[in-house]
Amino acid sequence: MDSKGLVKRRVVKALAGAGMGAALCAHAMAQSSVTLYGIVDSGITYTNNQKGSSTWQATGGNEQGTRWGLLGKEDLGGGTSAVFKLENGFNIETGAASQNGRIFGRQAWVGLSNDRWGTFTMGRQYNAAQDSLAPLQIGASISLTQYALHPFDTDDLNNSFRTDNSVKYVTPTLAGFQGNAMYGFSNETNFAQNRSWSLGGTYGTGPLHLGVAYVVLDNPALDTTGAIPSDNYYTFLKGITKQQIWGAGGTYDYANATFGLLYTTSLFNLQGGASERFNNYEGSFRYRFTPALFFAIGETYTQVHSTQSVNPSVHYLQTSTGLQYFLSKRTDLYVNAIYQRASSNAVADIEGISNASSTRTQVVGVVGVRHKF
Repeated sequence: MDSKGLVKRRVVKALAGAGMGAALCAHAMAQSSVTLYGIVDSGITYTNNQKGSSTWQATGGNEQGTRWGLLGKEDLGGGTSAVFKLENGFNIETGAASQNGRIFGRQAWVGLSNDRWGTFTMGRQYNAAQDSLAPLQIGASISLTQYALHPFDTDDLNNSFRTDNSVKYVTPTLAGFQGNAMYGFSNETNFAQNRSWSLGGTYGTGPLHLGVAYVVLDNPALDTTGAIPSDNYYTFLKGITKQQIWGAGGTYDYANATFGLLYTTSLFNLQGGASERFNNYEGSFRYRFTPALFFAIGETYTQVHSTQSVNPSVHYLQTSTGLQYFLSKRTDLYVNAIYQRASSNAVADIEGISNASSTRTQVVGVVGVRHKF
């Protein structure tokens, strides 16, 4: 072979090698992904009574909290992937970061996922009640706004707190069942100080969807470095030594209708041996008139039993209803009306509203738009 032929052959081999390298790089890139996603939600809210006065407010995150996030996945082979999520919450009306100014206050975690063995993650995460029960509630979901949630959010289904320093395991789905378990470290020499753990499960097959959860917080909010940081927790109760949340619920689809039931209990043990218990009973109904038009109504009865209050037992009855109209798969308009009536020894206080009523009753109306990207 002459020198020209040899050079030509080497050039062909080099080009072929480069093509194979490019193909391998393209294959590798195809196995890794980072997705930017988010929700922007804004509306106008009317309240008939906040501290004795009616109020009109521009409000954000009514149907779902406004957010943006990054979701990543890298295929490591053998059915295993590295996964992460970084999710920022913000106030669309002001642009300020939510969750007390945290950059990724909604979620921040990294871990490994395997098709056969499940998913293990570490970071700032949701507990079992938020994972297993929140999708079943009528409020702050696909149906109604946060104002339809249970008073004071004692069951944490409106995300009054997240869990820091946590490790979490979620099983693969087997015959419709999926379990989850989480432990949040105190990061202190006192292992039981400001720690948390939870267990939960979901079951879904055909039209039936069920969920159960149990959550424990030991000495929560003692500092900003433990599992439940003090700047991201309840403010209406002080001196909490332990909080327990448990609940169960389900939904059933029948033709264009969905029927739902949900029960939750939150027990707060307080310093000095006192306690407060909140029981929530929720029934709900959803109906799809057309693929674009949804109707929802929910009824919630909340009991509060206290061993330290001059009012040892109070209750709240709340009716929440609304319509959604989808302009597209990602954009919808919503209108909600919520009415709450408290017992004679309490004042009405709808979740998510700035201030309680000065009377036993409170009415809220909200209209808005939500867009997902």
